Amino acid sequence: MNAIATPLPPVLQTRLQSRFLAKFLKNKGAVIGAAILLLFVLAAVLAPWIAPHDPLKANFLAVRKAPSALYWLGTDELGRDLFSRLLWGARSSLLAGGVSVAIAMAIGVPLGLIAGYFGGALDALISRIMEALLSCPFLVLAIALGAFLGPSLTNAMIAIGLSAMPIFARLTRGQVLSIKHEDYLEGACAIGLPDRWIVLRYVLPNVLSPLVVQATLTIASAILAEASLSFLGLGQQPPAPSWGSMLNTAKNFMEQAPWMSIAPGVAIYITVLCFNLLGDGLRDALDPKD
Repeated sequence: MNAIATPLPPVLQTRLQSRFLAKFLKNKGAVIGAAILLLFVLAAVLAPWIAPHDPLKANFLAVRKAPSALYWLGTDELGRDLFSRLLWGARSSLLAGGVSVAIAMAIGVPLGLIAGYFGGALDALISRIMEALLSCPFLVLAIALGAFLGPSLTNAMIAIGLSAMPIFARLTRGQVLSIKHEDYLEGACAIGLPDRWIVLRYVLPNVLSPLVVQATLTIASAILAEASLSFLGLGQQPPAPSWGSMLNTAKNFMEQAPWMSIAPGVAIYITVLCFNLLGDGLRDALDPKD
């Protein structure tokens, strides 16, 4: 029993961590993506101190001004500084991505563990529900749930989280089924350990790696979904900024003020690209076969 419950020796843990770090650092795209994401996160956190202007204050003497030394990215239809709104909008967009994925994992991972470990009728019921949800495209389901819940950033995060939840449930179930009959799990069952302890102590840690990779990739999709919901008026509500709501406003001034759409569009593109690069790097670094 002690042999089963003994964690990895500290020396082996250190070697595995060093190996992971070395493999990750070899992937230049992942390192660059992680560095850029860190800058975005810092910009969002420090927005109250580094934003040069009030993101909500209108200035009708500077309506739709082109980029200049005073307004680095120009101004919008109410004379508000786009750079300041971009910084504050990063808070909403990044928060929406992180919280949405947290909701998806908090619901989907336990369901996948239950379905994969216990099997039987419970597995069949959960699997059929997840398949029904997966039959609907992710963004379409998010928009439908967002419209049902009502327009707000909180409801948008809930809608995106529920839409992404089947992905984690199905992935977790598949990973559990792949290790369900490993010797260490059968040994744990043979000595009479309770199912809850086995699932939390032995099953969950061994399925975390693909879940971490999937979470990183899903954050990118969640940011796009939040931008789409805000663009449709179902996400962050004016005057509070988010990248999607900024694009929603900018679409009306594409000819008069094209800079209004460039800043939030580029920010969304770079953020999604960096999360995908980071996810690819984590997948390669966590792959035990390499």
